[in-house]
Amino acid sequence: MKIIRRPVLQLVMTALALTATGAFAQADYPSRPVRIIVPFAAGGPADNYARFIAQRLQTELKQPFVVDDRPGAGSIIGTDAVAKSPPDGYTLLMMSNTHTVNETLVPNKPFNLMNDFVGIAPVNYSDLMLVVHPSVPAKNLAELLALAKSKPGKLNYASSGTGTPYHMAGELFKYMAGVKITHIPYKGSSGARTDVVGGQVDMMFDAVTTMAPLAKECKVRGLATTGQVRNSITPDLPTVSEAGVPKYEATIWLGLMAPKGTPAEIVNKLNAEIRKIVAQPDVKSAWAAQGAVPMSMSVPEFQQYLKDDIAKWANIVRISGAKPE
Repeated sequence: MKIIRRPVLQLVMTALALTATGAFAQADYPSRPVRIIVPFAAGGPADNYARFIAQRLQTELKQPFVVDDRPGAGSIIGTDAVAKSPPDGYTLLMMSNTHTVNETLVPNKPFNLMNDFVGIAPVNYSDLMLVVHPSVPAKNLAELLALAKSKPGKLNYASSGTGTPYHMAGELFKYMAGVKITHIPYKGSSGARTDVVGGQVDMMFDAVTTMAPLAKECKVRGLATTGQVRNSITPDLPTVSEAGVPKYEATIWLGLMAPKGTPAEIVNKLNAEIRKIVAQPDVKSAWAAQGAVPMSMSVPEFQQYLKDDIAKWANIVRISGAKPE
């Protein structure tokens, strides 16, 4: 009996030691630099807010949080890199509703959002702004609609890539307004924005946080915003809904995820830290000045939000007929 019990006892002691070591490692998290992969181009909202959150997390958790931009394939390249990373909390994903759109738009991805990732926390959302280059002969949304209907397919709109919120905002606009405009996808929002400002492309739906300053400088002409109510930083601009396309609404939101299997203790710790950050008065006021609204949810609430958003955009992908490029 002693010969049998000794190996069993050793196995039990080893298991207890490993459990204790793992629990200590999680309690001590983070003990080394954490990487946040942004699968979008530098300079856009995801990149900007990832850097903001990284700096605050670094201050609170006393370890570097490093932003790593990996754009390409409508967010798929950078996202797949996170999916294939060890689930230890040291590689995180800054994601947006591009990801929930892609669940339907790009069914043959190398990952499944809800199977291969766990939601940590949302960050914020912001309205989009519909802008045109000043050379476009439309001073308001009604004139743009009339122009688009008089020249089907002649006007074009830029986006940061197939399946991004900017693309889907355009597809929803086409469907609800009954117009034909041509989609010009880019590999990131910076290139799309540059070509709209330069007049190579007629129009764009872009985050109000980045486009409002350009409209103020008259580099583009703002026609409307895409929320349910007028945006606080562009109060003179009507919403698309009130200006001619009733019930239209499209926003961009951001959040953080981790590879599936990341310990719940780490996910919950990050969730708590992010919720503290977005609740800080200086954060709220700074983001309000940019047109962004903080979002705060528990881990289960965010998981449900992700599922609901996937279902919402699945319907829009179907009715728009949008296809991956």
